[in-house]
Amino acid sequence: MNTFINNEEFKNKVIFIMGATGTGKSREIKQDSDFTAEDFCLQAIIYIEKLLKTQRVPIIVGGSNSYIEKLVEDPVFMFKYKYDSCFIWIDVEQSVLNCRIDIRVDKMVKAWLVDEITPKESDGPLGSLKWTDI
Repeated sequence: MNTFINNEEFKNKVIFIMGATGTGKSREIKQDSDFTAEDFCLQAIIYIEKLLKTQRVPIIVGGSNSYIEKLVEDPVFMFKYKYDSCFIWIDVEQSVLNCRIDIRVDKMVKAWLVDEITPKESDGPLGSLKWTDI
């Protein structure tokens, strides 16, 4: 079964694996880093092209949906014109998701309590985003 959007043979293929926070699709980058949607797009294009040169299919895992949307939809990057994409949505049962989020929040709270003795300029975003082998 071919699940690529346009299935245009002349276009390089790129796979996205997405899902709600806590579904297990990504690892976190440093929360205090200033990593914008623009940064995500620029880095993604660099790594996609590197992988395509080695005859491998790039798989982009995790990340904010708004970052992925900017990469795919922004006319500056011309992503839709250069690549054929397959989007895979990871879903888990609500009770499993709740458990994972509880564990994640507990870790964040414990980290904050340990770190609160050290002044911080910025706590950064609480969302998760990580390059996973791209």
